Amino acid sequence: MVPVLDVYDDSSAINTKLGALGKTKSGKKLNIRSYPKFATLEEERQYRKEHLAAAFRVFADRGFDEGVAGHISVRDPILTDHFWLNPLSMHFGLIKVSDLILVDEEGVVVEGDEPINAAAFAIHSEIHKARPDIHAACHAHSVHGKAFSVFGRELDMMTQDSLRFYKSHAVYDNFGGVVLDREEGKRIAKASGNGKAVILQNHGLLTCAETVDAAAFWFLSLERTCHAQLLADAASNNNPGYRKILISDEEAEFSYQQVGTNEKGWLAFQPYIDEQIHKTNGAFLK
Repeated sequence: MVPVLDVYDDSSAINTKLGALGKTKSGKKLNIRSYPKFATLEEERQYRKEHLAAAFRVFADRGFDEGVAGHISVRDPILTDHFWLNPLSMHFGLIKVSDLILVDEEGVVVEGDEPINAAAFAIHSEIHKARPDIHAACHAHSVHGKAFSVFGRELDMMTQDSLRFYKSHAVYDNFGGVVLDREEGKRIAKASGNGKAVILQNHGLLTCAETVDAAAFWFLSLERTCHAQLLADAASNNNPGYRKILISDEEAEFSYQQVGTNEKGWLAFQPYIDEQIHKTNGAFLK
């Protein structure tokens, strides 16, 4: 099977939402990558699974795996109350399309031969149920996300990259241990509001989006933003020569439209998928 990857659309002017120039001096139109249009739902299912498998490989390369903790899910486009996610005890760096597990809203495995993480189901099932506007969610125990989460606070809007989360992230401050109870999952889903990220106090990070590509990129960016905040806070602590200068609400709101849209999140993740195809010769697509 030829893998269903991405297509391109035509643009002949500056695309301010994507930060792209799409016209040559001669007037030739250049193509900006965009989410594909599918002839069938089966094609879209294959596409979502391929990009889900790629996301696990990207997470593995960045050390976001930790034992059996961490999970990424994507809604099935045909059985829309079902979603695909990773097997319980398979390393992120080994996951292929054929390894992915399809579960229904009760946690019953519909396709696949491995069990799933109970915490993954408790969180993701309630997010997918409560948020019909999103189709994918990512959660992992990344180091800087865990470290920042212990403060139970939102991010400062202090860098351009942090503006991806301007008024689009929240803190869930009710740590209840490993999330096995669906009621806990409901509370996390509620805390997400209509945003793209939740900082789970004393736990880690969770991101969500319309596409698995965007959700995965938001996670990469949120982890780095937490790292930057920890460094800036450490440098400025009791040091008057290092005063943090924050970005104004007006500037943040304007910039969010350039860096925080679902389209930009999708586009920003495509180079990572290209890298995985190159490094693995497409092994994860099988």
